Amino acid sequence: MIIGRNRYLDRLISRMNNGMIKVITGIRRSGKSFLLFKLFYDYLLSSGVKDNQIIRISLDDEEYRPYCNPELLHEYILSQIINKDKPYYLFIDEAQYAISKEEMKNRDVPIRLYGILNGLLRKENVDVYITGSNSKFLSSDVLTEFRGRGDQIRLAPLTFSEFFPASGKNQIEAWQEYTLYGGMPHILKEKKEEDKARYLSYLNTEIYLKDIKERYSIRDEAALESLMKVIASAIGSLTNPKKIHDTFTSAGIKSLSIPTISNYLNHLQEAFILQKAERYDVKGRKYISTPVKYYYTDLGLRNALLNFRQYEETHIMENIIYNELLFRGYQVDVGIVEINAVENGRNVRKQLEVDFVVNLGNKRFYIQSAYAIPDREKMQQEQLSLLNIPDSFKKIIVVAGNSPLWRNEEGITIMNVFDFLLKPNSLDL
Repeated sequence: MIIGRNRYLDRLISRMNNGMIKVITGIRRSGKSFLLFKLFYDYLLSSGVKDNQIIRISLDDEEYRPYCNPELLHEYILSQIINKDKPYYLFIDEAQYAISKEEMKNRDVPIRLYGILNGLLRKENVDVYITGSNSKFLSSDVLTEFRGRGDQIRLAPLTFSEFFPASGKNQIEAWQEYTLYGGMPHILKEKKEEDKARYLSYLNTEIYLKDIKERYSIRDEAALESLMKVIASAIGSLTNPKKIHDTFTSAGIKSLSIPTISNYLNHLQEAFILQKAERYDVKGRKYISTPVKYYYTDLGLRNALLNFRQYEETHIMENIIYNELLFRGYQVDVGIVEINAVENGRNVRKQLEVDFVVNLGNKRFYIQSAYAIPDREKMQQEQLSLLNIPDSFKKIIVVAGNSPLWRNEEGITIMNVFDFLLKPNSLDL
């Protein structure tokens, strides 16, 4: 079964011939190449574009390895543009292979690939699309190096709404598999559980760890892996480099300094393995720099890293909700709400947490992830922070199971996780 990835395909189609470089980023093996070289390629053919007008270059393929040299790449591209009166579509897969380590590390060294791609934009009949698995040069640099002519499309592993119909399973079975093995597309091809687990472990050790080690010249691969496991064990928990350093120190690991931990965390984000959620003071309307929360881009990778020994349904559901909100294009922060309270006869200031403060344009939602609300006491606990937010934006609690959507007497919407994930307009229900 071909998974259409329609949301991403529609984004590519809407950006055709807009005079910008379309940059598809995301973790390796999440489907960037399939989106561009299969789905979008088929769309172009179906719309009347001829095959010889589509220039496809996969820089991680041995056949195209010589074109990792930007000059040779440029010569090859120009040799394929043989008719100035016809439109051409240029696809470059894993573009980071055409950027040297020196260019990536030294900000004073111009990146030749950027110059070539910018030059191609001056040809009115060339529409440029590239993919890459490292955000350091394709995300943070895209607006400056492409002179405001870079258009980024961030692709993630399969969401549950994509995974479920392709799995061939009922809703509960699909959910159990998704929460354990995640949404990397290849998982759907593996029938045996041991093969799914083996594939995810292979991605962690042979693809992601080695990529980061080689890209940033990391000598202590074991320390990097240990850091990944610490974060994987604490998804959805507030942390910072000092807290992580203290965790290592208490375990007798002293080789990782606080600056090194900070660098490693940045590397994991740049490789799209981790995603960071900042804290936002809802009443004070300001960001708080530390601590923050980290979530895994794919939970299967997280579970495999821990040898499938830590399956906490509460944290896993929270991570899935976070990923879904990003997929829908929202900006997502972790909220805090300060209140006055009385404890042991004393007035104290307390900080309550809102799992997600969700923004898109003039829309805002406050969302709590609560695996179960078995009684009124738990409901009071989950809604306390929401009730202390001094505005009228919609407040939602997402719960596990299949309970029907309802609103309590305080006006808070309680929605089950399947309705939230499977209905595209769920936040507006």
